[in-house]
Amino acid sequence: MSVRVGRPEPLIAELILDRPEALNAISTDFARGLAEACEQVLEDDALTAVILTSSVATAFCVGADLKERAGFTDHDLRRQRPIVEDAFGAIRNLPMPAIAAVEGFALGGGCELALSCDMIVAAENAVFGLPEVRLGLIPGGGGTQLLPRRVGWNRAADLIFTGRRVDANDAFRIGLADRLVAIGTAREAALQLARQITANSPVSLRAAKLALRRGFDVDLPSGLLIENESWEHAAYSADRREGIAAFIDRREPRWPSARSEG
Repeated sequence: MSVRVGRPEPLIAELILDRPEALNAISTDFARGLAEACEQVLEDDALTAVILTSSVATAFCVGADLKERAGFTDHDLRRQRPIVEDAFGAIRNLPMPAIAAVEGFALGGGCELALSCDMIVAAENAVFGLPEVRLGLIPGGGGTQLLPRRVGWNRAADLIFTGRRVDANDAFRIGLADRLVAIGTAREAALQLARQITANSPVSLRAAKLALRRGFDVDLPSGLLIENESWEHAAYSADRREGIAAFIDRREPRWPSARSEG
């Protein structure tokens, strides 16, 4: 399997990009494997966070498999397109918080896989870039939409129009990466962040992510309606009652949703 699913801790899933011979280049089969791995994660309601990692120390993902595409006709490319779209969409649509742990190259579709997560932890050797215009393409895994939402329109235009790469320090400075850590520690840092997340209510986390994702692109009144729907989902849950009781009793909460889901 080019994408493996691990369970480093009971409430955390790990999607491991594992095509080392091609530095995790995204082939048709790789894209299918990524979507299938996400489906496997969705089957387990007990999961509260997901980390996306690589089995390759020098690369998170180098983007599309250009060797495979070199032999494509236009018809082949059209047939592949929905498979690739499904893979990126599967990451974006995970209902629980998702964290990318980036070591080495995250280029093209690899950068877009990281952008599809909610948070990006970058090691100091990380290199990001969307070089598609140099190949007669444009970012097609969400890059033209996700990057400006992270770093602003002008910075996104600079990176996309030039196709240039940015190192980890610059990525952190402009907001492309959320955490900057030592080389070789991105996975553990992502796990530590996931542990902080999993201490919280599973119901609240999913409701908060839904409100953030759905509300970002609408006007403020519409966003507040979305927020209220998500608030009600959390507020009328057993988790809210337990959270308040734990606060009053000065103890750690025992979330009913986590217990009932295993």
